[in-house]
Amino acid sequence: MSLVFSNIAAYTKQEIAPLLTEAVFSAKTQTYLKAGGILLPKVKSSVKIPKLATNANFQTDSCGWNPSGATTLTQAEVVVGKIKIEETICPKDFEAYFSQEALKAGSTYEDFGWADFQAKFTEQKNKMIAKQLEVGIWQGDTASANPNLSPFDGLIKLIDAGSAVNANVSGYVSGGPIATITAANVVSVLNAIYKAIPVEIIDAEDLKVMVGNDVYRLAVLAYQALNLYNYKVDGDANQTFVIPGTNVELVAVNGLNGTGDMYATTLSNIAMAFDLEAEEENYMIWYSKDNNEVRYRVAFKLGVGLAFSTLVVKFKSAI
Repeated sequence: MSLVFSNIAAYTKQEIAPLLTEAVFSAKTQTYLKAGGILLPKVKSSVKIPKLATNANFQTDSCGWNPSGATTLTQAEVVVGKIKIEETICPKDFEAYFSQEALKAGSTYEDFGWADFQAKFTEQKNKMIAKQLEVGIWQGDTASANPNLSPFDGLIKLIDAGSAVNANVSGYVSGGPIATITAANVVSVLNAIYKAIPVEIIDAEDLKVMVGNDVYRLAVLAYQALNLYNYKVDGDANQTFVIPGTNVELVAVNGLNGTGDMYATTLSNIAMAFDLEAEEENYMIWYSKDNNEVRYRVAFKLGVGLAFSTLVVKFKSAI
């Protein structure tokens, strides 16, 4: 008599380790600003940056006093968003699935009962927060219906509200505005941005042209196709390269992915305000005896601002 398995499902081995996580991009813009931007700590709601502008009017050196100079003090405000993330996990839910093999003995799991899960859970939470902050730093809008974008206004909105140099116009772009960035026109676009950079910052060491990863890759491919033997145009591991024939670094930032927008300015022209540095990584996890569940919470503040919008070049398009 042969074996009969018609009443049971075929066996599938189920592993509890390694616990894999999805790839998530990091807060690259935030890293740049920490290294070279204007950092404003201990901000609970908003902060104003003092700005000084002055001139120097030459006169013929002679006797007498003839004042003609002027110095102006103004302020730029940075408003932080107040953000929190909370989640509840019932470890008993693990009991009905393959995850039961990882649970410690007993019916109370004050630390998830699964050590590898807790480590990967907190690691992945930090990465997701970094990803959403990266997008928010650029695309944030307090009027947005998206809760991940509404805590504070991002750089795109702030630049549009200021007096940035628009490089997507005749005079910078041959033939008029470009609606969509392609491999065929991306070099012309970068040339237009370079031409539009204010002379006051053209020799600044922290001057960057910031674009999305999609535009950056188009640029790499376009320069490769040109066979510029006198220039090195290989992108490095940080996804940056100096635009051939210039001193300006092209930088890929994830916050601009999918927008087609490109911006040139110095890092020292951008401010980032927060209450406590890296507070978004200071999470709390505790076991609630009243609810018999594990709870996660993180709370932090963050906002960005511009010192001088006139020292920004924007090229708004699509991709």
